[in-house]
Amino acid sequence: MKRRWCKDVLFRWVCGAVSMFATALLLVLLVHLCRQGWEYLDSSFLTQFASRRPAQAGIKAGLWGTLWLLALTATMAFPLGVATALYLEEYAPQGRLTRLLEVNIANLAGVPSIIYGLLGLAIFVRLLGLERSLWSGSMTLTLLILPVIIVSAQGAIRSVPRSLREASYALGAQPWHVNLLVVFPAALPGILTGVILALSRAIGETAPLVIVGAVGYMRFVPTSPSDDFTALPLQIYDWASRPQVEFHQVAASGILVLLSILLMFNLTAVWIRHRLQRYPS
Repeated sequence: MKRRWCKDVLFRWVCGAVSMFATALLLVLLVHLCRQGWEYLDSSFLTQFASRRPAQAGIKAGLWGTLWLLALTATMAFPLGVATALYLEEYAPQGRLTRLLEVNIANLAGVPSIIYGLLGLAIFVRLLGLERSLWSGSMTLTLLILPVIIVSAQGAIRSVPRSLREASYALGAQPWHVNLLVVFPAALPGILTGVILALSRAIGETAPLVIVGAVGYMRFVPTSPSDDFTALPLQIYDWASRPQVEFHQVAASGILVLLSILLMFNLTAVWIRHRLQRYPS
């Protein structure tokens, strides 16, 4: 008993030390980024296009490209992911095939993003002929985050109390009525949380967009999903790869903008979960 207590104390101490080290490292990085990028971070930085001169460089094209990608990816990934999770939890027969499918979906969530980029290049860019368009980028990101959405939506649906389903059936409701009007609204907070966190991962990805041919330097805003595009991570990568110190400072400003967007998404996910949660897990 005493040995087990010592192991628990040691484990907690190690976890606490690792957490403190990671937090301190994150704070150091944030301070370094603020010191480097604060000079270029103003309103014109958000409204100007990329430039060969650091003082005139902006992220307008990358910001609009990221918003386009976000909208298209969410439009495709949300219904596909939620419908798949609802089918697996409520309609699919519980057997070896279903369990194998769920295990494979969970494994796909851990596949490196560059693999999805190669898949998008082979299918969307070359096979379907979508070229270097927003369609190719958003579909590739949809494949990237679909496993995450499906797994999180399954967990949210599974957490809905069984008594709600049984009460609905007792009142004569059909299965699709129960799933649409009882299960889905009850699981919606958890589903939205998973979707927002998955989209946060998508807008921070660079490798898949590079593989499908996104543009690193662009001086126009996309007007349709068939246009060429760039994104914030790509513009940051382009600036950081240049030898001039001034462009490294511009890249730090872009990183601060991207971190602000990601922080907003995560805070939104936390707010939705606490605001809309109606049933205990």
